[in-house]
Amino acid sequence: MGGISIWQLVVIAVIVILLFGTKKLRNMGGDLGSAVKGFKKAMNEEDKPESLTDDTQKSTQTTEKEKEQA
Repeated sequence: MGGISIWQLVVIAVIVILLFGTKKLRNMGGDLGSAVKGFKKAMNEEDKPESLTDDTQKSTQTTEKEKEQA
């Protein structure tokens, strides 16, 4: 009997929606999603060795020069 039932969760959700409104909750969800994506991207960049990022930068510079010449 100590757990939270589905009905209690529904009541809490309705109260939160009434307090904040759906637009503000949607914006908060989008901000949270962006923060998580940024965190994951930073973690992936940190794991890559420096030589890979240097090679990537060199190839990017090469393609930019090719575009300028065309």
